[in-house]
Amino acid sequence: MKRVRTRFAPSPTGYMHVGNLRTALYAYLLARSNDGDFLLRIEDTDQDREVVGALDVIYNTLRVTGLTYDEGPGVGGAYGPYIQSQRLDIYLKYALELIDRHGAYYCFCSKERLDQLRLMQEASRLPPKYDGHCRSLPKEEVAARLSSGEPYVVRQRIPDGGTTAFEDVVFGRIVAPNDALDDNVLLKSDGMPTYNFANVVDDHLMEISHVLRGTEYLSSAPKYNLLYNSFGWDIPIYVHCPPVMRDSSKKLSKRLGDPSFEDLLAEGYLKDAILNYIALLGWSPGGEREMFSLEELVEAFSLDGISKSPSIFDVAKLRWLNGEYIRAQAYSTFEELLKPWLDRAVTRTDVNKALLTELIHTRCERMSDVIEQLDFVDNLPDYPVELYSNAKMKTDSATALTALRAVHSALGGLSEWNKDALHDTLGALASEMGVKNSVVLWPLRVAVSGKSFTPGGGIELSAALGKEETLARILIGISKLEA
Repeated sequence: MKRVRTRFAPSPTGYMHVGNLRTALYAYLLARSNDGDFLLRIEDTDQDREVVGALDVIYNTLRVTGLTYDEGPGVGGAYGPYIQSQRLDIYLKYALELIDRHGAYYCFCSKERLDQLRLMQEASRLPPKYDGHCRSLPKEEVAARLSSGEPYVVRQRIPDGGTTAFEDVVFGRIVAPNDALDDNVLLKSDGMPTYNFANVVDDHLMEISHVLRGTEYLSSAPKYNLLYNSFGWDIPIYVHCPPVMRDSSKKLSKRLGDPSFEDLLAEGYLKDAILNYIALLGWSPGGEREMFSLEELVEAFSLDGISKSPSIFDVAKLRWLNGEYIRAQAYSTFEELLKPWLDRAVTRTDVNKALLTELIHTRCERMSDVIEQLDFVDNLPDYPVELYSNAKMKTDSATALTALRAVHSALGGLSEWNKDALHDTLGALASEMGVKNSVVLWPLRVAVSGKSFTPGGGIELSAALGKEETLARILIGISKLEA
């Protein structure tokens, strides 16, 4: 069996969206599950559209996710260079060879002529397509125009009539009429290859066995096959993956506010949870299991699990899965992960951050949740007194005022300030007042947080805030209720 060699070949012309990362992940999993090779190739021939910093994002994303490549920029390999702009002589060589094989031809059409052709086709409601003006130029004329230095491009020579078929792992056999294909440019006038040419040449020279890419390339696959056939090269195995959608009609789009991998990290999602979720967007391992480490994905991955149907990027599902990952962390690991987020959420130094970490552990689905959940710690918000009235807790303004006065008095005399001491003192106070614990604890929670939903109740929050701050906030609550 031919050695499995896959590649991730991004273009640095935009951000690293979820679909890009999924392609990289599937190519990585296929290579690793078959003891093969995973390559990174940078397709930077469209330099007018290159985005500053995009290359760094690609390298950093693969590093952070652990999708290590065996060959590529910075790693090397026997098939380099792995950056297309460094391979221009190779493309020129094969473009000239393709002309000799009658699979391509020189085209001298000016931009003005092509623009006029396009306008005429639009007016006639014809699909845009090159009209073959230069397909049959005499060799002598071609030689003369080349000698004079006239600018040219190299176009693919699509056969007249007939069909071109190809096999795809996901979609099966697909047949395209050649008349529907265009004589696309393979080599531009500046010597840069187009994607349609460079990816075929590179995949052959780098001995890529499986080409994984999005379904947007299905329509181009017949043209690639014609190139392979013209050169007499073996065709790789095609695996076209369905798109990742934001909803039933729209693809994920940065322009529409959809997140990139870096955005998701910045929102507090764990890299392992993101990879796990992305793997399941269009691929099923079978069964009900949903949590997989990268190593477990390698063991479970197979091409027959890839679906034909588009997948919806469900943020709620990702949040749930991320929460499961957070709770599955060793507590020491969670503390380390949370620390930078906790330091952003709480800047004061007179509170018990270890206790706040404990309260957050089972109550957040993203690390960034800590910012909203603990937004009352640095500064007590100006809250409405209506929060003290809670039918479920059997409290209203009058009972809350009575409770807070008693709580302030009871806690003011405490020499020890910890959860156990607070629990025992407030439990005894409720018994002494002849009320349920909630009648005492609900007003305390509101007073120390100014919120009705908090990570932990009044006892835990008071323990974290410390005695002085807790008593000060209780007095503010008493003042609000008296007013």
